[in-house]
Amino acid sequence: MAPKKAATKEVAEKKETAVKEAVAKKPAEKKAPAKKTAVLKEQVVLQFGGKEMSTADIMKQVKAYWTKELKNKVGDMKSVTIYLKPEEGKAYFVVNEDVTGSIEL
Repeated sequence: MAPKKAATKEVAEKKETAVKEAVAKKPAEKKAPAKKTAVLKEQVVLQFGGKEMSTADIMKQVKAYWTKELKNKVGDMKSVTIYLKPEEGKAYFVVNEDVTGSIEL
């Protein structure tokens, strides 16, 4: 009986070796590229008294004031809060929680 057990063991080892070789030869499965999520495009437009201005336009004016009037770099802006006062035709802003100013709308 010993020869039969040895033969069975040998066959099992051959199968295991064949499986390992097949796995080694099998090309790596390619992962599907990650799906990109759609980017939400936001736009806020202020309309008042026959005028129209987007928040992007207002932010450009605040940055221009920050760089040209106050002689700072845009990179120095860490936070900006803008208060819109259409009845006055102005936008008031606070940059970095301590510098204030206003622009005409």
